[in-house]
Amino acid sequence: MGRCGSRGSFGHCGSGCVVIPVLEVPLQEDLTAFTAFLWEHSVPHRVVEEDVRQVVWVAESVDPARVQDIYRFWRDGGDLARIQLHSARQKRLIRAIDWRTLPITLGLIVLSFVCSFVIGFGSDMEAMAWLSFTPFEVRGDRLLYQHLGQMLISGEIWRLVTPMFMHFSVLHILFNLLWVWIVGSRMEPVQGSVSLLGLVLFSALSSNLAQYLVSGPMFGGMSGVVFALLGYSWLWDKRGGQPRIGLPPALMGMMLFWLALGFTGVLEGVGLGAIANTAHLVGLLAGLCWLPAGRWLNRHSR
Repeated sequence: MGRCGSRGSFGHCGSGCVVIPVLEVPLQEDLTAFTAFLWEHSVPHRVVEEDVRQVVWVAESVDPARVQDIYRFWRDGGDLARIQLHSARQKRLIRAIDWRTLPITLGLIVLSFVCSFVIGFGSDMEAMAWLSFTPFEVRGDRLLYQHLGQMLISGEIWRLVTPMFMHFSVLHILFNLLWVWIVGSRMEPVQGSVSLLGLVLFSALSSNLAQYLVSGPMFGGMSGVVFALLGYSWLWDKRGGQPRIGLPPALMGMMLFWLALGFTGVLEGVGLGAIANTAHLVGLLAGLCWLPAGRWLNRHSR
């Protein structure tokens, strides 16, 4: 099992790091300012509710006595702004990305590029038919596709989610995967890969099914999942979830503007192609609905 940093210093925790409990406080105590300070200084930690208490866990590389001293200083009315945790060099090192903490985020990006190249960004219909929500066949100017029930009976259940990996232009894939990276690289290290994977699968299934019912199987892209990630992250932080994901609140306004713009037809008019508006809307709703599950996973997973 890998270790990071050395005892007595604050370090960056990878997926192999051991975490240890360092504080137990009453459930009703508000730790928002304290945990915000730890995140501001890139101290890897989690707050887990257990019965009538909150337990603060940190990476084993973090000095528990230092965390406890800072907590007592803050609890007694001290100004956290007076505490300096890192040198400039340490801050640069802490900001370095530990790729091992992002298996789902990186997996989504890699699979999207691979699948999009395999289908020739939409030019290879035969390859697309293997990844679409249900199998289809083009005969002349007619599109014939299998119904959902037939697909499920055939056992090809991967089709419920694989449309999210298909993109039909370079702009399409770069736009979606940029957002996957922005949100996933913030969410996965603090909430865990299981929570992120659950949200991705739930939102992909929901948005793909809705889009299929509206337009058939000729669609693809990660946009529904992106809207789910943004919606969930916004609601998690707004409802005081800990640890915070930390996306700027203004992103929600931009997301809603982009969603509304898609329904106006403007995006298609400027050459961005057909927009899967139903998938966007249902993806957003799926992300908001995932909050209770996200809270449960955050509370019960280490």
